[in-house]
Amino acid sequence: MDKIRTPSLFPQRKKQKGMHPPISLSSCEVKFSELVIFIMERKMGVTRRTFLMELARRKGFRVENELSDSVTHIVAENNSCAEVLEWLRGHKVRDSSRFELLDISWFTACMEAGKPVDSEKKHRLIVQQAYPATSDTPESEASSFVAGRVSQYACQRRTTLNNCNKKFTDAFEILAENYEFRENEVPCLAFMRAASVLKFLPFTVVRMEDLKGLPCMGGEIRNVIEEIIEEGESSRAKDMLTDERYQSFKLFTSVFGVGLKTSEKWYRMGFRTLEEVKADKTLKLSRMQKAGFLYHEDLVSKVFKAEADAVSLIVKDAVRTFLPDALVTTTGGFRRGKKIGHDVDFLITCPGLRQEEEVLHKVIDLWKKQGLLLYYDLIESTLEQAKLPSRKVDAFDHFQKCFAILKLHQQRVDTSSCDTSEESDKAEVKDWKAIRVDLVVSPFEQYAYALLGWTGSRQFERDLRRYATHERKMMLDNHALYDKTKRIFLKAKSEEEIFAHLGLDYLEPWERNA
Repeated sequence: MDKIRTPSLFPQRKKQKGMHPPISLSSCEVKFSELVIFIMERKMGVTRRTFLMELARRKGFRVENELSDSVTHIVAENNSCAEVLEWLRGHKVRDSSRFELLDISWFTACMEAGKPVDSEKKHRLIVQQAYPATSDTPESEASSFVAGRVSQYACQRRTTLNNCNKKFTDAFEILAENYEFRENEVPCLAFMRAASVLKFLPFTVVRMEDLKGLPCMGGEIRNVIEEIIEEGESSRAKDMLTDERYQSFKLFTSVFGVGLKTSEKWYRMGFRTLEEVKADKTLKLSRMQKAGFLYHEDLVSKVFKAEADAVSLIVKDAVRTFLPDALVTTTGGFRRGKKIGHDVDFLITCPGLRQEEEVLHKVIDLWKKQGLLLYYDLIESTLEQAKLPSRKVDAFDHFQKCFAILKLHQQRVDTSSCDTSEESDKAEVKDWKAIRVDLVVSPFEQYAYALLGWTGSRQFERDLRRYATHERKMMLDNHALYDKTKRIFLKAKSEEEIFAHLGLDYLEPWERNA
């Protein structure tokens, strides 16, 4: 297992979460080499963790700065077993059984004794075999997890990509999408929130009693869950996949530049396939829609992590040609740890960046000369006339942005790290692939808020703003956080500071897959 390092947000900052000051080990004799301790920083903080590490080393214990293969004991403070396991899974640790998971009380006992003490039951964080669950799972396991109170807000739930309830959430997402196509917002949000809650659970729901105490589980939701438990599938979701209207909207909205209004128009005109749309010469398509049809086969295919990395190099090279000190960050699903997506999003900023520098104009001109730009739509910033922050939960931000389609040559992609076998047939025809790329330029002082907003997930961001409004009397968007009680804007240089302003525990990007 590789050593785990906490990624830094601002390389130039003097002090960052997860970055610890060097500790001299030359004068620390290791007396107890049979155990190796790792102290989790989560809910503890850098200063206290550093103090405890130095204390243990002075007493002869071996303590690692980072989680590695040599660690035998993991110590956590104010973390449940479920939270520690979620943290480990977020750091790509699949086999947690090789560690002793211990409460800080064990560490304290060791320090008082000046030597390792037995890890009694009261010290251990008990591992519940709750994922995946079976029909033989003790009833208390699901209920004991729920008893810890699952928040109604996704921003208070650590949700990784490890979904133990995929058969439920897949059905919910189909039903939510159908409601979205019909612009029926209330049931759409209900199914999205329910899916978000089930994605968070570290066990598979196997009976209706497992839902006890969970938020967002209304009558319609419970009916679908009950049917899946009893029958193995949702008849509603299954029927929806063959529904003519759902199929048509799913197909039409897969075209770059086509939204619900255009889909509704085409459906009412009697179109059911893309071939029928393209055959009607009376239709007036936008530039974006024309590009969407032209590169449709590429744009609906998967974008692999290796392809996203290749695009990242192209974007960084172009931006830093004009702004050498620019900070270019991949956002969206790839920042949250996904290996596959449908486009690649980037946030760009730089200390002292001025709007008049027009970095995106220069990047576009460069890509044109290089023959890499297949399509672009540049949207200028409306920051000056914007009233910040927006009261709307799903409000669009006011940054300058560019929605582009780039030509990615296959030789730029490191295929050793991903399986692109399903793309091989296309590669025989042409040696490049059209990739959707979104570029967003943020003022440096708003970068943390923009990064938080553009990282997602969609449900996480919606709940984060809802939480700010209803629980903290604040207004949050991609630009700022406004405290309505104090009547001030709260500055933040990092995502951690925004979470702190809101009184929330910090969630890493890979813990925001709600």
